[in-house]
Amino acid sequence: MAKKTNTSASQSEASVTTELLHPDYVFETSWEVCNKVGGIYTVLSSRAKTLQEEFGDKNVFIGPDLLSDHKNLDFVEDQKLLPRWKKAAAERGINCRIGRWNVPGNPVAVLVDFTPLFAEKDQIYADAWTKFGVDSIRAYGDYDEASMFSVCAGRAVEAWVKAGLVKGKVIYQAHEWMSGLGMLFLEDACPEVATVFTTHATSIGRSIAGNNKELYAYFSGYHGDQMAEELHMDAKHSIEKQSAHRADCFTTVSTFTDRECKQLLDKPADVVLPNGFEPDFVPVGNKFNTVRRAARKQILQVASALTGSELSDDTLIVSTSGRNDYRCKGFDVFLDTISQLRSALPCEDGKSPSVLALIEVPCWLKGPREDLQTRLSGKEKSETPLPNPIITHDLWNLNDDRIVRQIWQLGFRNLPGDPVKILLVPCYLDGNDGIFNMPYYHLLAANDLALYPSYYEPWGYTPLESCAFRTPCVTTDLSGFGQWVNETLGHEGKLEDGVSVLHRDDSNYWEVTRAMCDVILDMIALAPRRRTEVRRRAAELSDKARWTNFIRHYYQAWDFALRKKQA
Repeated sequence: MAKKTNTSASQSEASVTTELLHPDYVFETSWEVCNKVGGIYTVLSSRAKTLQEEFGDKNVFIGPDLLSDHKNLDFVEDQKLLPRWKKAAAERGINCRIGRWNVPGNPVAVLVDFTPLFAEKDQIYADAWTKFGVDSIRAYGDYDEASMFSVCAGRAVEAWVKAGLVKGKVIYQAHEWMSGLGMLFLEDACPEVATVFTTHATSIGRSIAGNNKELYAYFSGYHGDQMAEELHMDAKHSIEKQSAHRADCFTTVSTFTDRECKQLLDKPADVVLPNGFEPDFVPVGNKFNTVRRAARKQILQVASALTGSELSDDTLIVSTSGRNDYRCKGFDVFLDTISQLRSALPCEDGKSPSVLALIEVPCWLKGPREDLQTRLSGKEKSETPLPNPIITHDLWNLNDDRIVRQIWQLGFRNLPGDPVKILLVPCYLDGNDGIFNMPYYHLLAANDLALYPSYYEPWGYTPLESCAFRTPCVTTDLSGFGQWVNETLGHEGKLEDGVSVLHRDDSNYWEVTRAMCDVILDMIALAPRRRTEVRRRAAELSDKARWTNFIRHYYQAWDFALRKKQA
């Protein structure tokens, strides 16, 4: 089977019409398969249905087996599914569970138990050095777990290919450095499998930004290998760089990150794979309105119980969210913006509009606050603030948490008379957090405005998700999504477009906070009818970023890899 499209191996302007080679099997491996950690989970799960419709059960996701079946709601094991695959893997020394990923499309998911490989870790690293030049000497942190998982995933596919269970044109796509080592070993053991390596953000670029260095002002002067040594990122960078150079097709998620790969990995992407989203996750019609009303009610009830003050339904709810990456995600900018808002709010007859700011960022979670649970159960009146009314859950390191400390330093106390209140929600919103007990997407639908002032954001799923759930948002032109919005609109995104794209660089921190404060004030000033129009335009923008529009780039990448394998 072949697909006709306009493409070329280099994606250059001189594209030609050609028949794309169509794989018979596609294996995608990631630490985030059935494991919600960050944006890659959304990349894979949101396009699963699109690929399932095209490939059926020959589109297979491989992830780590981290949780027992009764705890992992993302995975539904099926003992009758592909039993010969399970047996072939076991004969190779790999225990795995096979079932379905509980997302739209319900694709096949294989979870591998990588723990037995720790017994041969030293030999694996020695072979990685002699065969591929991957340097693991200064490895630390999550390196060992990720590497053993990726090798386990690669060996599983090797077992299925060599047992004759997987035939024809086979694609193995590894996401991030955490899946790279297994891809390299698979290339060596099964050279007939075409490999694709995708970096969603370079480890060095993220590390430079996260270490408060100026990434953009001195970008052309950075050397990846040198910075890896300086920042003690040698091991991860080594896997990432070797994977980028040795894969049959190297890909990344935006032209923004492609530039970064060329500078820091000495390898530009062969194909750029922008991230899409699908409406399957979004309720429609009256169901959406019901979800939004219920989520707003729950958010305001939690805030009222915590602060001892009644928050009315016309409270403007703004939020930020994402991986706990303080500077890269712009949480520092968000907090300073909300602080500025307090003095900038208009005041009529001694009364200011009510604003509730939510920071939905997983921290070192201890559990839900029992005193807050008691109030929410109705067993205790909510007439006075609870102690430390700026956080919904208990943390193991409350006094050392960076976000908590900045909230305190900015003087937020969430007293009944405060027009601006701020809440840290330090947990994964999976519907079972003990306080909100609603999934993240439902709470996202309740927002009036979402703010994502990123300093380092190769793509930016949170603003795209926000748009899909009809919540206008702010992002920056340092995100791939922000750049895509500007390119799509033909001008810098404004609030009236559904997405406001602010210019950000190494030196305009306070300009960004003032600009974002102005966007909030503009939203407050909008009449209800105009707010509805802005929400509609946000949703329209997300429609242009559907996977049905972006999946063609994956087909191009797979064609590129298959043709290189044939050469």
